[in-house]
Order: sequence, then C-alpha cells, then structure tokens
Amino acid sequence: MYKSIKSKKMGLTFELNKALKVKEIKKSKHHFPLKDSTFRSKDLIEGIRVILSRNVTMSKVTKKFEKIFSQKMKMPFSLMVNSGSSANLLAFQCLINPYRKKRLKKGDHVLVPSICWPTSFWPIIQSGLKPVFVDVDKYSFNIDLKDLEKKITKKTKALMLIHVLGNSTNMEKLNKILKKNKIILVEDTCESIGAKYKNKFLGTFGDFSTFSFYFSHQISSVEGGMICCKTKEDEDIIKALRSHGWSKDLSNQRKLEKKFKDINKSFFFVNSGYNLRPTDIQAAIGLSQFKSLNNFIKVRKINKNKIINKIITDSRWNNQVRFLEKTKNVDPSWFGLTMLMDKKFKKKRKSILIKLDKMGIENRPIISGNFLKQPAIKKYKFIQKSSDFPNANYVHEFGFFVGLKNKIMSPNETTKFVNIFFKSFQ
Repeated sequence: MYKSIKSKKMGLTFELNKALKVKEIKKSKHHFPLKDSTFRSKDLIEGIRVILSRNVTMSKVTKKFEKIFSQKMKMPFSLMVNSGSSANLLAFQCLINPYRKKRLKKGDHVLVPSICWPTSFWPIIQSGLKPVFVDVDKYSFNIDLKDLEKKITKKTKALMLIHVLGNSTNMEKLNKILKKNKIILVEDTCESIGAKYKNKFLGTFGDFSTFSFYFSHQISSVEGGMICCKTKEDEDIIKALRSHGWSKDLSNQRKLEKKFKDINKSFFFVNSGYNLRPTDIQAAIGLSQFKSLNNFIKVRKINKNKIINKIITDSRWNNQVRFLEKTKNVDPSWFGLTMLMDKKFKKKRKSILIKLDKMGIENRPIISGNFLKQPAIKKYKFIQKSSDFPNANYVHEFGFFVGLKNKIMSPNETTKFVNIFFKSFQ
C-alpha cells in the first residue's frame, strides 16, 4: 500500500508498511459518520516526507501551499495558520492593530449571525469590539439580509459573515449594503471552501477571509487553516501577529532594523503576537489534499443528490424534513446533508435523532445553534436575547445535519441510509 520513502540526508530507506506498526483503527458504530476522512496514502506520505527531512516547522512547504492557495482562490495574500479559529482571531486582531492605518476602535460594532461557531464570535469580544447579532434566513441558514440592514447604525464598522455548511447568501446584494455603509467584510469560509457565488470563490469578496482544514472539512491537514487578505499592510501585520510579533519576512523588515541597531536582528520583535503557526507537516498534507478539492466536492454533491432523490421518491415519503436550500447563484461545496424537521414531529424530535444515531447515522445541530442560547454567553450582558431571533430559534430547534461520505455511495449504501431515515420517524 505504501511506497518506500528514501531520505538521502538521513541515508535511510523506510518501508512504511513494515516500519510503522500502526494499530488497526476500530470501526465506528456509525456506518454514516459525521467525519468521513478524505485522507489517502499519498497525503500521509507527503507529511512523512517532511518528518524525514527534519525540517518540520513552518518553512518552505508552508510557503508553497500559501502561494498555490492564493493562485487558486485569486486572493493577493494567503497565510497558513494552525486552525480556522486562529485565522478568525488574526483577522480581528489585525483590524484593531496600531500598525493599521484604518483600524477599528474599542466599542465599534461588528455584525455577526446568531447561528455561529464560538470562535467566529469570541474574537470580536477578545478584540474589544461589540458584537451585534443578526437573524438568519429560515431555509438557507445564512445571514438574513433584511435583518442585517435593520441592525446597521453609525457605530457598525464590520461584518463577520459565516458561509454556512457550504452554502451562502446573496453576495451581490450584501456587497451593495456593505459598500453603501462603508462596512468591512470578514468572511468565515471555514465550512465552505471551494463554494462559489456567480463563479467567484466564496472567501474572495471580503477584506479578510478565513478557512479551516479540520479533519471533517472539505479538505484536511488534520488541523490547520488559512487567512487571506488584500493588502500588503494587512499581510505584514498578520505575519507578525502569527509569529510572536517577529520581524521575520516582513516587507519593511530592513527599514525597521536600521532604526534599532542595538537589537539582535535574529530576535527582533516589532508587534504584539501569538504563536499561531502551522507546521510543514500540516502544510504538506493540506497541499496534497487541496489539489483534489474539486473531486472531493463533486463526490459529496453526488452522494447528497443520491440520498435526497431516493428519499423523496420513496412511498414512505411524507415531507418529514425540508432539505437545505441552496441560495440562487451559489455553487455549494456541501459540508453535509442538512435538514429541517417538520414541526409535526416536535415532540418526537429528540427520539428521532437518537434513533438515527443508534441505527448508524451520526447527526448534530446546525453549527452551535442559536448562540445566544449557549451558557458561555450568559455572563456577558447583551441587550439582545435569544427570543429576538425567530428564524435562528427555528433552526436551533428543528435543524440538524448528517455527514456525507467522501467516496461515491453504492446503491446498497444509499438504500441502507434511506431505510434508517424512515425507520427513525416511525
């Protein structure tokens, strides 16, 4: 299965299938898990090549991945980080950074969908900004543009937009609203890499965009992410923030060094910072996966359509659920198979989901549901309440999704899925 990998530097030849004593992974109880690995032997081999080179920290392979990612996405600057969550943090830390000419100030308002992931929300708070929640569209689960317009005030300076589960909103209309009100756009594209609006990649409309390469996402580097931006100024700030505030690789590095002649140039710190760097191991795996992104998306689409078509043409079909609707002009990169349970099953909702799980179809809520309902937020004093968001509450209560396999499902597999689906509603 594995090819021999030769390392001239180490003078060794490893036959991976012999040298690596890997215990066989226990089969999941779920025949249809939420997390279906996209990893192939060749992806893992690329990671092992880096390990054998001993140059495992962020270096040449990371830069190569960043360059290819930028070229593919048609974004001027791409910087790899250790997670999509870190990418979100860097976007807002860049926006408030004193080195940025036009920066946000403490207390400025940032719009954010009420259905969101914690690390799409907390960076706003952590950056001293004030989040203002916006309701979502009832059937696409993406931000409701009518409610967004209502929430805009003179204090509104940015929008944290989440492209939900491979889908999005009307980006054309959204951009007009943002441009009119001079609002900065940060695109959280962590669940939607490869999706397009009018043939333009999501994650290329905003001032910043973030991506995640977590295990269950469209591509994976095990853990990892990417942040993209459009100006050299922002790239330099993010580079420094990503790596301790270090001057390494900054466009104005030499200029800065001349001003401080008494500091060792190898350890020259010019900004605040974190350690949010990836490894070349992650970059190698991510780069190998990225080359097959289109195929991964294609397979998930095929499986999604297979399942839906078989369900709605079955004699047992009684509109048990409503399937997530793609927004007009969006070419999605489906994250999973997303559904809204009919209200008539309100009392049985929990038992239905438990049945699905026990019979082999793992399922979960839409992101983290209406985030205003989460206990983590209760200590923070928000004027807004969870009850102010009827659509988010509806999705919170009736929405769920299941995983999509990364290999084309056989007729038998599709039939098995559909039978489990209908049995759970009995």
